[in-house]
Amino acid sequence: MRKKKAKPVLEASIEALTKAIFDLHNCKATWIESVPVKEVFEGETVWEGVVQVFDLQDHPTAKRCYAWSHELEGSKKRRFFAVLHQGVVDSPEKAIRAAIVRDQSYHGIQGKII
Repeated sequence: MRKKKAKPVLEASIEALTKAIFDLHNCKATWIESVPVKEVFEGETVWEGVVQVFDLQDHPTAKRCYAWSHELEGSKKRRFFAVLHQGVVDSPEKAIRAAIVRDQSYHGIQGKII
């Protein structure tokens, strides 16, 4: 069985990601940096794009968050991801892996469609 190649990710604005972080985690966020990430599984690129890194203000358990979005196939809507820096998620790469696992098992990572 042949795997689908990852599609290029069109980026959301920093402002849109900041709003998504507020909506998902109820805290203010300050942009820190952009980190390019390429996730490869069994020799195939499964995700490639840029993860935005934010510092969080007044969040009860996390000081940092990793955020990105992608367009939904066949729609003009976007799905936003805002993964907290906590537990095993301690980098943009691990945030992407956690979101991929979440999509496979439907546990824990929050996403918002707007």
